Amino acid sequence: MDVLIGAKLENLLLDKDGHIKIADFGLCKEEISFGDKTSTFCGTPEYLAPEVLEDNDYGRSVDWWGVGVVMYEMMCGRLPFYSRDHQKLFELIMASELRFPSKLSPEAKQLLAGLLFKDPTQRLGGGPDDALEVCQQPFFKPIDWEKLYRKEIEPPYKPSVQSETDTSYFDKEFTSAPVQLTPPPARSGPLATVDELDEMQSNFTQFSFHNTLDSSLREASEMME
Repeated sequence: MDVLIGAKLENLLLDKDGHIKIADFGLCKEEISFGDKTSTFCGTPEYLAPEVLEDNDYGRSVDWWGVGVVMYEMMCGRLPFYSRDHQKLFELIMASELRFPSKLSPEAKQLLAGLLFKDPTQRLGGGPDDALEVCQQPFFKPIDWEKLYRKEIEPPYKPSVQSETDTSYFDKEFTSAPVQLTPPPARSGPLATVDELDEMQSNFTQFSFHNTLDSSLREASEMME
């Protein structure tokens, strides 16, 4: 189990069939089991759990807080706690009472209240049962989790895309911007050997694109050998 500390709407994307894909694992602690703790202060301010703001060691229940914030946004159309002033925002997250729109169903309120419980030891999903406790909530009663996992449930919305590289759903402000590749780091020592370059490149074999500037380094290294 990983602590992601990155659950937010911007990181939830849809694939071409309408299934959710989680993106951006930049803020992530790996191999966190129940009872394990970490203490890194990181994350998007509006989604930080109270225990992170209080500078306490925290466990994987911070992820369920993030899920709660995202679900609150989806159901209520706004963040559960918000202020442009980050200090005020943090005070609201740590001490303010959670409020719900009157139109929200009792099952939805129960789920959100559990996920956004300020005490991580009492938070929904924060116990040893982890996700199982969340899946068993009345709000999710209609869902067949096995079928959902196997992608056998028809998504409510399917993007209309022409190919894997269709970017029509992205703002043209970004897709029309010039591509600027990160240059290779300046070297103060000898050039990397061909074997070293191959080892470095192996870290990116699963990426759909990687910088090919290393080819010049490869040629220079081969000349030096």
